[in-house]
Amino acid sequence: MTRLAGALLCLALSPALGFAQDSLWEKYMTAGAESYGKGQFAEAEKMWLVARKEAESSFGPDDIRVAATLTNLAELYRRQGKYPQAGWLHRRALSITKKAKGSHHPQVASIVNNLGTLYATTGRVDAAERMFRRALILRERTLGPDSLDVAASLDNLALLYHDEDHFQDAVQLHRRALAIREHALGPSHPGVTVSLSHLAALYTDLGRYAEAEPLYRRIITIRQSALGQDHPEVGAALDALAELYRRQGKFGLAEPLFKQSLAIREKALGAENPGLIPSLNESALFYQAQGRYADAEPLYRRALAINEKSFGPNAPEVAKSLDNLAELCRKESKFGEAESLYRRALTVGERSYGANHPELASLLENYAVLLHQMGREQDAVPLEARARTIRSNASRN
Repeated sequence: MTRLAGALLCLALSPALGFAQDSLWEKYMTAGAESYGKGQFAEAEKMWLVARKEAESSFGPDDIRVAATLTNLAELYRRQGKYPQAGWLHRRALSITKKAKGSHHPQVASIVNNLGTLYATTGRVDAAERMFRRALILRERTLGPDSLDVAASLDNLALLYHDEDHFQDAVQLHRRALAIREHALGPSHPGVTVSLSHLAALYTDLGRYAEAEPLYRRIITIRQSALGQDHPEVGAALDALAELYRRQGKFGLAEPLFKQSLAIREKALGAENPGLIPSLNESALFYQAQGRYADAEPLYRRALAINEKSFGPNAPEVAKSLDNLAELCRKESKFGEAESLYRRALTVGERSYGANHPELASLLENYAVLLHQMGREQDAVPLEARARTIRSNASRN
């Protein structure tokens, strides 16, 4: 559910709720958001806990600012795999917001949507669907059927259906979301590319490549016209089209697009910006899939170096980069280096995600594959058992 959860994240971590911008609460909230954006979760938690205390003491325990603070803390805990805490905070924020704004306020719909994201992250698909549908109904009633928030809810529900292989339902919802965005923003607005991207990705996964390609090309055209030829979002669209070609085995068409995307992002962001990571990883995976390991390895190593410098050595982004590089080393039969990388990835993952996060389960499973390949079944079995326990616990929370 990792891809789904990332795509469904609709929280605005900025506490822009219409209050005075110079309040102490606002300063703590902003500082926490800055730390969160850098992957500094411990610092973000510290700031938001102080913000919560400040809001409760200055405005009262049932003030909407308390709810905003709890919502941010809940998202932080979700990212760290602290699902019971995240759920409790979301429900408390929901109670406060209902009391302050009424049960049918758009902010209530936003928190309900966030609960859906939490349930989707933990594999509670039925509960997630109920929350997303409830958020959709609230938004339709309070904002109207053609609201952009309604489009966001439609896309979220469609992404859930996509992951659950309910493809026809997902297609219909994405198409409706696209129609809303086109009507509200105009057919050439960059905001339209949100639904276009989801729909194109769905067609790609269905193998409906002839339908996906014109959508990706439309995304590229819209972003080039609205944002400029060298905008990072243009690079992201080029990556998506390149991945479409890769899946079809059209490597000659894919490779120059991957290179063009990386060049665009480097020019726009600089050589050490974390915004380069998607292009680096996509390009590396492209080469890895062809067995061109010597081309893939420096890209993965560069991504790791950027993540370490940008987010620190114990960030979740670093764990993912270590896992990518370890997997490549395993394929290259560099078992000693692969094991060292997996061990480090697990250490970082436990610190950044927590001991019960599904991402940690993935790291354990990948390490177990290596150990089996090395003939060390007795070492692999406890890792697999721990991964199963994590996933089982996550599905019940």
